[in-house]
Amino acid sequence: MADINLTVNGRTVSGTCEDRTLLVQFIRENLGLTGTHVGCDTSQCGACVVHIDGKAVKSCTMLAAQADGAEVLTIEGLASGGELHPMQAAFREHHGLQCGFCTPGMIMTAVDMVRRHGGQLDEKTVRHELEGNICRCTGYHNIVKAILAAAEEMGAGAKVAAE
Repeated sequence: MADINLTVNGRTVSGTCEDRTLLVQFIRENLGLTGTHVGCDTSQCGACVVHIDGKAVKSCTMLAAQADGAEVLTIEGLASGGELHPMQAAFREHHGLQCGFCTPGMIMTAVDMVRRHGGQLDEKTVRHELEGNICRCTGYHNIVKAILAAAEEMGAGAKVAAE
């Protein structure tokens, strides 16, 4: 058994789990944060993307014990004071979702993308960066539109922190 201590969405949390527990399982089952989805368990779909110490990570590729001591941001931690994060608002405004299953992972990937590239993203870069995230419903057009709109709002040219 592993004892896990994390900061999740700004809150210190602790728990115990089997050594083989994936971070995505720990987040969902131990912490009750079900916005992080389990899609494939093989690192193919990106539905489970969270930020670990400020970087996007597929949480099905990491054991919970490996994240011990880390700062984790999930989709539930993006909104602030009841106001959607600009990326969440852009996905809503530009209808960057249909069934919504991939949406949390897409949004978390997109926020990291803007953090790394700044507000001056182009369609080619966005599509390339989304290669690790699968959407089976939308065809990506509105997802790309939403990311570009949010990137512009989040800081035209300036690199933006995820939080």
